Amino acid sequence: MFESALKTGAKRPGTREMTALLAGLMALNAFAIDAMIPALPDIGHSLGVADENRRQLVVIAYMIGFGSTQLIWGPLADRFGRKPVLAVGVTLYAAFALLCAFAGSFELLIAGRAAMGASAAVTRVLVVAMVRDLFEAEAMARVMSLVFMTFMLVPVLAPSIGQAVLLFAPWPAIFLVLAGYGLIMLAWSMTRLPETLHPEFRRSLNWREIGSAAWQTVREPQSRGYTLALTLTFACLVAYIASIQQIVFDVFEAPELIGLVFGAIAAPMALASWLNSRIVGRFGLRRVGHSAAAAFVGVTATHALVAFAGYESLALFILLQALTMCCFGLTSSNLGTLAMEHMAPIAGTASSVQGVVGTIGAAIIGFMIGQAFDGTVFPFVAGVALCAASAFVVIALTEPKRLFARIGGNRCEPISPVPDEVA
Repeated sequence: MFESALKTGAKRPGTREMTALLAGLMALNAFAIDAMIPALPDIGHSLGVADENRRQLVVIAYMIGFGSTQLIWGPLADRFGRKPVLAVGVTLYAAFALLCAFAGSFELLIAGRAAMGASAAVTRVLVVAMVRDLFEAEAMARVMSLVFMTFMLVPVLAPSIGQAVLLFAPWPAIFLVLAGYGLIMLAWSMTRLPETLHPEFRRSLNWREIGSAAWQTVREPQSRGYTLALTLTFACLVAYIASIQQIVFDVFEAPELIGLVFGAIAAPMALASWLNSRIVGRFGLRRVGHSAAAAFVGVTATHALVAFAGYESLALFILLQALTMCCFGLTSSNLGTLAMEHMAPIAGTASSVQGVVGTIGAAIIGFMIGQAFDGTVFPFVAGVALCAASAFVVIALTEPKRLFARIGGNRCEPISPVPDEVA
């Protein structure tokens, strides 16, 4: 299916290069978020922001922007194709990174960060849509896992890269690095990426058709349920990213270890995504995804109990949070695949709708958890445990008769396409 989906006249990257390219595009976001974490105190001092909780807006503004435009990028990609829309979004990403580098006030920086996220949202929408263009069911989950594995290696390196930049240059230099990375990915994708949109799925920009496709995405029970579950799951990640700098700096008083801590926690998440790519075809989407979600509940609840019992230490925090991220890596790829399973005819719009709900919802919930920081880990571990438990409840309500099922979803059954005008 991969070969048949590519246009015959284009240079065809192999599966490995295609996976690496898609992962590199997704990693624009991880790099833009995680590289900033060591710089938050310097940004606050430079721009006169004394309230440490307020500095979290550097992360949260990006996430809000990231969620705000996905419903725009998807329909555009369904109309004009994946490749030209991707080029516009990545170009804007690099431009707004330069704006952030030269921002003279915290307000302008936050506006630039929101605009960066709004531009980079094109990668989230189109990477998911392109994987859906090319693959089905377990094959889709395997490729998505490999994409996420490579993408998740970035958080292992990004804080250390940000910290290394700060050793030789002030914090604006990090944004110059981000702009450069964006331009590299733009050149690579424009040179090697084929157009993956199936001609029969090309849609017009008629607002009624877009609205109808969006409504189908929300109305379809599996899409709706797994999107909500994924929102709660990603809220745990947003809360972690928003809170980790303060936890390491203020709770454990080890600012020099921020890069090491972040890498030690993020590496198992990448390993879990690789593991998922190896086992999902054998055990099935639901058995792996549902089991990982259940383990997610168990690990986060255990972490909360350990913290409230007074046994938390930096080493134990790293261990339990690394296990949490393992569960997250196994859960997220499969829930995202299940949410998109029936969306083939409207993949771009469906990915947009799911992305808007998931990203903005996760950003709001994660921000609320981050703002509850009181100098201890208690608000963080309690909030994450509550989100994980709620996500599992949503999964159970979505498919109560197929919970932990080995069989089911091995073939994609696409919904009927909405009548549209094919340009």
